[in-house]
Amino acid sequence: MKRIIYIFVAIAICFGIGYSAQIFQAHSLATWYPTLDKSVLTPPNEAFPIAWGIIYICSGISIGLVWDKQTMLDTGLGWLFFLQLIFNFAWSILFFYLQDPLSGLIDIALLDLTVIFYTLTCYRINRFASLLFIPYLIWLTLATYLNLYIVINNPI
Repeated sequence: MKRIIYIFVAIAICFGIGYSAQIFQAHSLATWYPTLDKSVLTPPNEAFPIAWGIIYICSGISIGLVWDKQTMLDTGLGWLFFLQLIFNFAWSILFFYLQDPLSGLIDIALLDLTVIFYTLTCYRINRFASLLFIPYLIWLTLATYLNLYIVINNPI
């Protein structure tokens, strides 16, 4: 029962961060982002909330599965999880709110590293919890490429 509470709290935190970021990016999504030269691999706008919904659920389950283990503290897994949330939120601020794709690219590179470290560290503790981060890694790979494409193909 305790684990289920951890999972639901973690999922709620993930969605809360995502919703907060959405508030900051809404204006630029409607006005600035459509004017950018984007890769042909850019998914349709409708794909983003679906992808992030899946990622937030998987992420919440992942950290919820290891939340009550002492090893989470010993390995720094909790810090890695919250650090990736901070980088995730900061990316929306940098890229959309400040309309600064280069700073967004630096941030997403740090996010990539943090998610990779989380996934690898988590793998030693709970393989299933680690595998739940695979959709996030796949999405981040695409997002990093798209961010890089925008930096290269749009005047800053």
